[in-house]
Amino acid sequence: MGDIILRDICKSYGEHPVLTHFSAVFPAGKVSCITGPSGKGKTTLLRLLMGLETPDSGSIEGISGQRVSVVFQESRLCDNLSAPANIRLVSPDRQRSEIVKAMQEVGLVGCADQPVREFSGGMRRRVAILRALLAEYDLLLLDEPFKGLDSETKGLVMEDTIRRTRGKTVIFVTHALEEAKRLGACQQVAL
Repeated sequence: MGDIILRDICKSYGEHPVLTHFSAVFPAGKVSCITGPSGKGKTTLLRLLMGLETPDSGSIEGISGQRVSVVFQESRLCDNLSAPANIRLVSPDRQRSEIVKAMQEVGLVGCADQPVREFSGGMRRRVAILRALLAEYDLLLLDEPFKGLDSETKGLVMEDTIRRTRGKTVIFVTHALEEAKRLGACQQVAL
C-alpha cells in the first residue's frame, strides 16, 4: 500500500468549519502523529479516513482497498462479552490462546472469562487497543488510545503497540507529544 494523500480537504458541520483547505501526506509503513487543541478537527479527520464522513471538498487518495483498524476515543466494547469474545468480533480467526497471551502481555492476567462490564476503565482500554492491534489491517488509526492508563501500564501498552505496528501505516491522534515520540512518529501534523 502507498502513501495516503489528502489534498485541500474542507469539512464543515452546518455553519461551523472544522477543516479548511487541509493537505497532508501520511507515508506508508510509518507512524504519523496528528496534534492540535480540542475541537480543531482531529477526530473528524480520522472519520474522513474511515469513510464515516465525506469531505465537503478536496480529495483523499491511497486509502481505497486498505483494511482499516481503529482505536476510538471511547472503548466501544460489548459489555456482556469477555475480552477474547470482543476481540474475536473483528478477528474471528484468532485462537483464544493467542488472544489470552496478548492480554497477558499488556497486564490483563486472569480475567479472560469475565465480561468486560466488570473491568476497570484501564482494563477496558487495553482490550480496545488489543482488538484493533490483533485485527488484519493495512492502516491503523489511533484516537488518543492511551488516555486513562497509568504511566506504568501506558509504557507496557505502548511497547506492545510499537512491536505490533512495526512496518505498518499508523495515524495517531494525541495531545501528548512524548507519546508520539515514543511510538516513533516520523512526522507531526498540527491542526
